[in-house]
Amino acid sequence: MNFFELAKARYSCRKFSVQPVEGEKILQILDAANSAPSSANIQNVRLWVVRTAENLEKVYDTTPYKFGASTFIVVGGDESAIRKTEAKDDYLNLAMVNGSIVGTHIILAAKSLGLDSTWVGLLDRIKLKEFFPKMKDYTIIGIFPIGYASPEREGQPHKWHTQRKGVDNITTWL
Repeated sequence: MNFFELAKARYSCRKFSVQPVEGEKILQILDAANSAPSSANIQNVRLWVVRTAENLEKVYDTTPYKFGASTFIVVGGDESAIRKTEAKDDYLNLAMVNGSIVGTHIILAAKSLGLDSTWVGLLDRIKLKEFFPKMKDYTIIGIFPIGYASPEREGQPHKWHTQRKGVDNITTWL
């Protein structure tokens, strides 16, 4: 599948099957995430793969959006590694930007491998950092459940998935 097919094929999977995700596929996803560009090549993103039952329970306790996934990738950005602009009103949180690019790579890589994912941004970041102290110095961008989609309705694309405004509605040519 080429990039344009991949971009349209991916969707927010909200229910995963019990089929385990192969470790080799997780490594490929991590490699794709590591290939993501970052501002000034600072590479200020950290990834945590959560797969053990004990740690999955901790992640489950931080969000209502777990969708039955047996693997999560948590993405965090290190704001201390960012060069700030001199103009005080021109600050852009590059930890969030770089982490968002990595998150997009994760979702697209998963889909290219026959897996599905979604981006979970609604979570208790404070509690997550309490459970996993190694995350304490990072801005948590999101958690990404990874797995094989359930054949049930919740695991399939939402009916709104293909409804888009259209390029003319989001674009202004200058």
